[in-house]
Parts: sequence; C-alpha cells; structure tokens
Amino acid sequence: MHPYSVSDSVRQTVLRRRDRLIAMDELEGPRTAFVVVDMQNYFVGKGFPSEVPMARSIVPAINTMAAAVRAAGGTVIWIQTTSVGALETWVNHHRCFLSPAAAARRIAQLAEDTADFRLFPELDARPEDLRVKKIKFSAMIQGSSELPAVLARRGIDTLLIGGTTTNVCCESTARDAAMLDFRVAMLSDCNATWTDAQHAGTLDNFQIVFGDVMNNDEAIARLVPAAQRRSA
Repeated sequence: MHPYSVSDSVRQTVLRRRDRLIAMDELEGPRTAFVVVDMQNYFVGKGFPSEVPMARSIVPAINTMAAAVRAAGGTVIWIQTTSVGALETWVNHHRCFLSPAAAARRIAQLAEDTADFRLFPELDARPEDLRVKKIKFSAMIQGSSELPAVLARRGIDTLLIGGTTTNVCCESTARDAAMLDFRVAMLSDCNATWTDAQHAGTLDNFQIVFGDVMNNDEAIARLVPAAQRRSA
C-alpha cells in the first residue's frame, strides 16, 4: 500500500472548516488510547478467509505506535471480532447480506476457540494491553462491545484508530467514536484495506467531516506523557 498523502482539494476543504489541517495539537498520554481493530488471523493471515494482504504491511507501524502510546502512559486496546452473539444481535446482516453458506462460515471461523480469531502473531501485544471483543463492524455502537465502558472507566477521551479494514471496521469505529464526542484520529500508516483508492477515500472523508488523520510521526510528536503535562 502506498503512503497516504493529502490532496490539495482535501486540504483546502479541511482548512475552510477549521484553521489547521490537524486539529489536535496535543495527545495527553493517560487520556489517549490506541485502538487496533481486527488485526486477527482471519483478516491478516496469509490464506485465511477474509485476508487483506496489505494488513501485514502495517504491522511494524502498529507495533511502533503501541510502544509510543504505552511510553506516554496511554492505553493500547486490541479489538477482536467474535461471532459469539452475532446471530442474536445482528440478525439482518447475516440473513440478508450474506448467503447462508457465507454466514455459516463466518460464524464458525470467528468462534473464539479458532486460529482465525487470534491476533496475528507478529503483533507486539503486551500483557498490560487490553483486549475487547466486538460483534459488529463498529466497536463503539451499542450492543457491539464493551469498549465505550472501558474507555469511560479509564477517563479516556482521545482515540487513535488503526487496524483493518480502513473503510469498514476502522472507519465505522472511528465515526461512531466521533459521534460520541471523542477526539479521534485515524492513523494513515496503521490502517490498511484492499486498495489504495479505498484507503485514501476513507481517510479523505474522515478528516473533512469527522476528525483528524495523522501518520505515526505526527501522532508520536503530539503524545505528551503525564509527567511532562504536569510540569508544563
């Protein structure tokens, strides 16, 4: 996947709405979470059912960002899609928008005892990180996961979104978080999907309307550890 860059037309549209391209000048470490969506074997592993080949290329960037967020006193949250409860809470999606065979395969392959459900092994997931299971595309929508409650308990109001796919589960989670009044940035080099066009189109639209788009370097430069914040 080619690196994302902001087109002149998108830049001008964003600047007409606000006075700078990136709205968040600082990311206060303890109030920030790096939310990594669906980097499971099912979506990332070579030869797995819903493989997104480009997702493997963002693993080093995700590991770098996770380390930076931990160092700033922030929280790393690994989101994993589960099929447990999907037929009860997401009925029409499975009934209308998947064939019976496809729905059955999805339910079986995203069961929590499968290799498909597990995180891709090259990810640097640490014991101190959190893991949250979701049922629907968005981890923030009601009935999908415990993520909103987890964030509330930790006093987190700023989310950095990475994972796969940019234009489905990552975008859905980021948009819903913005609608719930979180400060949200999608990280361009920590998201992946099937094509550069889908990736760029999603990031363009998100920063025009919903929140920020940053690359790793821009986000890391804005992370402020708690001790530094107190002494400022």
